Amino acid sequence: MARTRVLVVDDSLTARKHLVEVLGADPELEVAGEAEDGKSAIELCRTLRPDVITLDMMLPVMSGVAVTEYVMAYCPTPILVVSSSTNRGELYKTYDALAAGAVDVFEKPSGKDPDGVWERGLVASVKIVSRIRVITHIRGRLSQAAQIPTRQSGFAASNGSARKSLIAIGGSTGGPAAIVELLRTLPRGFPIPIHIGEPFSAAFAEWLDGLSTFPVRYANDGENLPMMGQSGIFMAPPGSHLIVQHGKLRLTRDPERNSCRPSVDVLFESIAKELGSQTAACLLTGMGKDGAAGLLALRHAGALTIAQDEASSVVFGMPKEAIQMGAADRVLPLDQIAPTLATLARETELRNNS
Repeated sequence: MARTRVLVVDDSLTARKHLVEVLGADPELEVAGEAEDGKSAIELCRTLRPDVITLDMMLPVMSGVAVTEYVMAYCPTPILVVSSSTNRGELYKTYDALAAGAVDVFEKPSGKDPDGVWERGLVASVKIVSRIRVITHIRGRLSQAAQIPTRQSGFAASNGSARKSLIAIGGSTGGPAAIVELLRTLPRGFPIPIHIGEPFSAAFAEWLDGLSTFPVRYANDGENLPMMGQSGIFMAPPGSHLIVQHGKLRLTRDPERNSCRPSVDVLFESIAKELGSQTAACLLTGMGKDGAAGLLALRHAGALTIAQDEASSVVFGMPKEAIQMGAADRVLPLDQIAPTLATLARETELRNNS
């Protein structure tokens, strides 16, 4: 069985040698090359054609973001960013790399982990990321919108014509790029509040706020659910579930769901119970199955439910699970989701004004 070939990129000789030692010790992995700057990383990627790249963000000559942009445009290769969340500048660059097509992030060692824990986590992450199919340009791979048949038995009628007062979005691996693309495409002044369940770190909302025409922030426990016409994006903070309950946004420390906290399922199921057909929900690219059961609950409740299609997903895990269980009214490529939501918002405004 062929070993997975890894290109290790880090400007620190000590850090790079540690990565090489850890990865090279696994019988299923082979370190194909090492690079200490961004330009060398690109050259080695083109010549060696590795199966996966571990990439530091703070590099000389060309930054990690620039490397990601070039690699994803000209020699698409799964990238695992090995980054530090304690450096805010590096954290923002990590989000930029995720938006440019990097698959996932693995935290640099803190020095506080028990022996072998960080090393085993790194090896596992590299193996997972190496198996993910990456795409050159998301827009270039989009296909015509597909729509799965509507199942009648056991469902409330999926009510795309009902007034909507909330849009809920869930995503995981590949989600930052998809969310940025989605929000950039929505028209300014979008009138329906958006709630996003996401598993990234504490600066993600600030980073997204800087790229979006809408205000983005983490939800506060107990605040009122925004009304129709109050444009804004409210996100689940790291380590807490976000739910809608009795007209308010609530944060809970309930147990993980699908190994996630925040969990998209928890958010979606609370919205299904609270708002039902007044909701539109989108499940975007992501690994695993979180969000699928919640999307099904929303469809049962009469909400309009959308799953991202396979061609435009970085990881067709969460949407696939939802589609297979019949949770999606519509299966759409990423570039068709925002226009669909914009049309929905216009129709809702017209009904409210009539």
